[in-house]
Amino acid sequence: MEQTLILTGAQAAAEAARLCRVQVVAAYPITPQSKIPETLAGYVERGMLKAQFVRVESEHSALGVCIAASTVGARAFTATASNGLAYMHEQLHWAAGSRVPIVMPVANRGVGAPWTILNDCQDSVSQRDTGWMQFYCMNNQEVLDLVVVAFKAAEKLLIPCMVCFDGFLLSHTFMPVAIPGQREVDSFLPPYVPFHALDPENPVNINPVVTSEPLADPDGVLSPGYMGFRHRLQKTHEQALEVIGQTGREFGELFGRSYAEPLFGYRTDDADFVFVAMGAIVGEAAEAADALREQGVKAGVFGLRVYRPFPARQLYEALRERRAVAVIEKAISYGYEGALTSELKASFYGKGGPAPVISNFIAGLGGKEVATSDLMQAANASIAAARNSTPPERAQWIGC
Repeated sequence: MEQTLILTGAQAAAEAARLCRVQVVAAYPITPQSKIPETLAGYVERGMLKAQFVRVESEHSALGVCIAASTVGARAFTATASNGLAYMHEQLHWAAGSRVPIVMPVANRGVGAPWTILNDCQDSVSQRDTGWMQFYCMNNQEVLDLVVVAFKAAEKLLIPCMVCFDGFLLSHTFMPVAIPGQREVDSFLPPYVPFHALDPENPVNINPVVTSEPLADPDGVLSPGYMGFRHRLQKTHEQALEVIGQTGREFGELFGRSYAEPLFGYRTDDADFVFVAMGAIVGEAAEAADALREQGVKAGVFGLRVYRPFPARQLYEALRERRAVAVIEKAISYGYEGALTSELKASFYGKGGPAPVISNFIAGLGGKEVATSDLMQAANASIAAARNSTPPERAQWIGC
């Protein structure tokens, strides 16, 4: 039976892991995600979660434990942030290449140097090419829900998933969160059944060195070379949005909160101008859109819940009739612009027909406050660029 509790984002992530009946938790503390394993450790100690809680000496080891646990068929879970996520980089590639369905919340935090414990999305955006799916949460309800959705989608696709949410802005902020009943979650997410079984009587090598050309296995079946394995992972990513959408639709049918679409829309039906963003700043953009509406501007917001795999078709369909788009990003691809902006522009390449003028704004790095007035100024600059048909040549920085 569903109940509503007042939880931080970190507590919501831990509660979701409990509801998913994770079997192995490997943890190393780093602000602002430390409360997630702390909460889970308490659940294990009190008998509320039947899981192995493994204390490790680093984030690299935490993900290594999860890879091993998932390989032998356990539902595995960890969490991290910032430089901890960067320290996992090698293991991120290994997990995706091993096709293990680990789910890992990332409490987004700026990456040193210089040091900050405050929020931006540079940590997870810089890991977008490691082969993991990436979901982004606008509020604490989505933190809980998307962890549950992520486990089911990951286990269908055999791709690991990061569930990203803003450090402190969500991880340490209390909000009402509807907690699904355990029986309902169990019906949505049955026990994980691995696609292969390990048998001591029939030993096999897992992830051995492969050649560039396909080779026959001991049974004579032709197995891919290295590039073939990469191609398989890419093809699964290309099919993943459909699986994620179906999983989100099933979640909505059970719990009344649908995640069938990779985009969240706010006041977009008649909008000439829209913000595009990911994470908690989507809510701030919605406030700015309301203020712009009061000034007579037909403004709206699209928020990406799914960044990897990239929803290019959905973004193209949502934006092609708009006049102006302001992409607000808490990350920068150094030497050019925000990665989301580049990929959004690429979704229009070769399509022909109408297209908006797209402006990029970098904001909120290292916890820098982004006020409604800042976003309204960005909107006005974006609208002026569209009016003059002069797309900006580079990203513009807010509050720098």
